[in-house]
Amino acid sequence: MRLDLSSKITLERIPNRYYNPQNDFEKFTLTRFEKIPTVIYEDLLQASQKIADDIVRRMLEKQQHNQNFVMGISGGASPQHIYAELVRQHRENKVSFRNLVVFNTYEYYPLSEVSSSNLGMLKESFLDHIDIDPRNIFSPDSSVEKEMIMESCRKFDDDLERVGGMDYLLLGLGSKGNIGFNMPGSNPHSSTRLVMLDGDSRSDAVNVFGSLDRVPVSAITMGIADMMKAKHITLIAWGEQKAKSIKEMVEGSVEDSMPASILQTHPDAEVVIDLSSASDLTRISHPWLVTSCEWNSKLIRRAIVWLCEMVDKPILKLTNKDYNDYGLSELLTIYGSAYNVNIKIFNDLQHTITGWPGGKPDADDTYRPERAKPYPKRVIIFSPHPDDDVISMGGTFQRLVNQGHEVHVAYETSGNIAVGDEEVIRYISVINSVRKKFDPENTRILEKYNQIRNYLMYEKTKDDLDTPDVLFIKGQIRREEARTADRYIGLPDRNVHFLDLPFYETGQIKKNPISEKDVMIVKDFIETIKPNQIYVAGDLADPHGTHKVCLDAVLAAVDLLKDESWFEDCRIWMYRGAWMEWEIDHIEMAVPLSPEELRQKRNAILKHQSQMESAPFLGDDERLFWQRSEERNRATADTYCKLGLASYEAIEAFVEYIPAK
Repeated sequence: MRLDLSSKITLERIPNRYYNPQNDFEKFTLTRFEKIPTVIYEDLLQASQKIADDIVRRMLEKQQHNQNFVMGISGGASPQHIYAELVRQHRENKVSFRNLVVFNTYEYYPLSEVSSSNLGMLKESFLDHIDIDPRNIFSPDSSVEKEMIMESCRKFDDDLERVGGMDYLLLGLGSKGNIGFNMPGSNPHSSTRLVMLDGDSRSDAVNVFGSLDRVPVSAITMGIADMMKAKHITLIAWGEQKAKSIKEMVEGSVEDSMPASILQTHPDAEVVIDLSSASDLTRISHPWLVTSCEWNSKLIRRAIVWLCEMVDKPILKLTNKDYNDYGLSELLTIYGSAYNVNIKIFNDLQHTITGWPGGKPDADDTYRPERAKPYPKRVIIFSPHPDDDVISMGGTFQRLVNQGHEVHVAYETSGNIAVGDEEVIRYISVINSVRKKFDPENTRILEKYNQIRNYLMYEKTKDDLDTPDVLFIKGQIRREEARTADRYIGLPDRNVHFLDLPFYETGQIKKNPISEKDVMIVKDFIETIKPNQIYVAGDLADPHGTHKVCLDAVLAAVDLLKDESWFEDCRIWMYRGAWMEWEIDHIEMAVPLSPEELRQKRNAILKHQSQMESAPFLGDDERLFWQRSEERNRATADTYCKLGLASYEAIEAFVEYIPAK
């Protein structure tokens, strides 16, 4: 069973030679805008294995000479697969880590629980599973008295100098371009010190601590000067949410606003990334600027959209001179003239637009994104959380229902951790009022009411997890909001399904990995509907990772079903959520929305009252979900308009997924 198919999605668009040059000439040509050696792998698992192999090789070389191998290590999600591979090599290949000395690059401060510390997590995932000497583990002290912080930092630096400095430093890339907690504006000559965490840094740490109020206000971090003394540095980054920062640090200049860019000045530093995080690098996003291209329809579309932006013209006004001036003369050679290229791309984009996302019955569907038959279609909309359906494709959802298709919505998770305690208190107070009116002798409901209310209002501390009863009520709140939104759209209750995938039900932000049980629940559900269309969230920028796991569950189920005879008549469309939109060169179906339809979409989103201003996980974007959604949809429509196509109020965008072979 293949459980990570989402990482393969980009492979159909990017020729191998762009990220895996076959010789030095190709490498120097493709990477001429890159100011630090950058290695791109197809996915993070492949990259993690290569990095782990390199670490083991370097460590064993030192071991043969009876020398210690001193390594700086980081916490967070990015290095976890590397640590897992090192542990595997210790267990299965009997690799010894007896000469390993590690320095934890940062630690939260102050901490009341060792288990919540960065060092605690490093021990849990890595250090406790290898044969490292405990005396060879160094970390900033998270419990030191405040007046002793400076002395403790000096001791950490002295320990690092005493062992001869770091042979190898493994760094992740923070959301602000930070390395460790060296945030924008950090002094490049800084040593280990206490730093105050800004709002974004604390939000990033919510995954670790469970809620924002549990995140410490500060941290002790290894300084940039300490890091730059390492003999070798490897910086890693995975996922499209890191793509913008990667481009800035690899191709931009050295700036205080991008602390990781200082690595450009290190004599032996490298950046190791996956294709998703490499997506903004020139050789991946605009390869015509560095090499002759393997042109296909999508790459030509990307080039033309880029050219329109550069010269500020719509497609049909581009000239031969525009193409020649901006390095796209290859297209003139292939198509003969700017006019021919312009007409081709204009028509390609025009044909993505449809007001009939389920296909228009009794119409010529030769150039439509969706086929006319069968009609009506059986449709499944998979929604990771109980509101992603209306946030991401609420207008298309409404169109499918209004146009007579048999639409089913499947909510993959309960979303119960994303409900505030005050919502629960409000709902149980209503329940208790109903009890008083209609069943005053019901002592069991009264007992539960008092128990839950007292717990949330007086007993629960910031370090406590929700009880099963509280999680149940939070889940029911999300369910009823989803049903209310679906009724507003016109969907009958019988077509609303709650899958409650097991990976999610931990009661805390940290979820379990995807499992076969999750996939089989999705597979069995798909088989009961035998759909002609599936809509699935392809937004991998969700900061808590739920969207990716839900996507992987659906794609794994599809992988198991793709050879069934009925599946030949099923198409899969990926939408994106509240975090990011498809780039226009990838869009294969664009559903325009009128002002009235956009207002109806907003109303459907507003039915999810618990996810408004008081929602715990709005991310670092201050806009509410309906605001993000509308601005994103309007921006897509504006892009189409600037390219010379029709002007719409808003557009929802989709990309077709072709099951992996």
